[in-house]
Amino acid sequence: MKMLMSLSLLLILYFIYGFYISQYDPTIIKQKLKVETSSGFYDYRGVVNVHTDRSIGSSSPQVVAAAARQAGLDFIIISDLNVFDRKVVTSNQENDAIDGYTGSTLVISGGKYSYLDSRLIYCSTTAQEIGRSLGEAQTTLSDLLSQRLPANKDNLLILAHPFKAGFSWSGEIPSGLDGMEIFNLKSQAQRAWEESKLSVLWTLLTYPFNPKLSFLRLFFEPTEELALFDQVSQKRKFVAFGGAEASARAIPAKNFLIRFPSYVRSFEVLSNHLLLRSELTGNSHNDKLKIIQALKAGQFYVSVDLLGDPRGFNAYVEDGSNKIWPLGSALKFKPNQKLMVSLPLEPKDFYEVVVYRNGLRYATFNTKTLQMPITEPGTYRVQVRVSPYLPLPDAKRWITWIYTNPFQIL
Repeated sequence: MKMLMSLSLLLILYFIYGFYISQYDPTIIKQKLKVETSSGFYDYRGVVNVHTDRSIGSSSPQVVAAAARQAGLDFIIISDLNVFDRKVVTSNQENDAIDGYTGSTLVISGGKYSYLDSRLIYCSTTAQEIGRSLGEAQTTLSDLLSQRLPANKDNLLILAHPFKAGFSWSGEIPSGLDGMEIFNLKSQAQRAWEESKLSVLWTLLTYPFNPKLSFLRLFFEPTEELALFDQVSQKRKFVAFGGAEASARAIPAKNFLIRFPSYVRSFEVLSNHLLLRSELTGNSHNDKLKIIQALKAGQFYVSVDLLGDPRGFNAYVEDGSNKIWPLGSALKFKPNQKLMVSLPLEPKDFYEVVVYRNGLRYATFNTKTLQMPITEPGTYRVQVRVSPYLPLPDAKRWITWIYTNPFQIL
């Protein structure tokens, strides 16, 4: 009887706490009635590293595309693991890959392939096959990795989760690699589990009441990834990506499937925001080319969208002649250059805009807009960090909202 009463009391307290945290809104900026684009730029939101049931995902490409539309994405890159059947259709046939628009969302069919102890995400502006077997794919990847980036203009090659247990990259970063994931949602969850299993179990218990809060509780700064990224980007052009690793499959067993977290939830957490000087037109081929080229150029920022809609954010370099250099640019140092940064709205929580030079904290600002004179060459990037107050048992903590790709001032 006492045990029953104790369990009943715990259940009551659990639902009382659930009601308490359900009232918490993690959004750091007020909801905008109208989403404004950055001055002179169009902001397009997309997700990379997405799996369907053609490999380790739980749903067909058509279902995944529908989830992307529901999440308001402008594009996704599907990267099924070690799939070599490159048959692509634009109809709604089940289990066929998609390459083209479904509604307002552009679906780009790529792939993720095992290479040494790592995984590489690959997509191309052409119809070129990477191979019909893993051996052929690895030979193609080896050739692409050995090239210099200007010679490899038609392909996008990304190192996925470089420090995920069992898939860590070792040795030098090859010259043909365009960039790497500095943020991977599945790696985040895995590291959170390694740090504190009790905290992750508590997160799962609170998920039904406030999914956004649950995701934020798993957040940690990807310091290892950022250190590697800064090391490489000081030597050559290198691009930072955010990877969803979306599969909607909590337990990867063949006959036991839990679709958790859903594709829509995964797509709402983290995305890559392209800042383009011209609009997408709705033409699948042309828009695919424009998106892949912009991703390859690093003309985008990575955003933890759970904290708020970042559209309206911008960062660029302006020289004395008022010429604008977008994110990912490489330019020669000269007098009168300025780094220009603007936030869409003033965050309601304490925040800081941090400028990093050559991987080190260089300057910190607490203003919605800033103009920082560039007085010396270097590799510059920006992080926007916020300090929201999370409900008990948590408290205030720093979380990065926005990571930009760097400017190389030579």
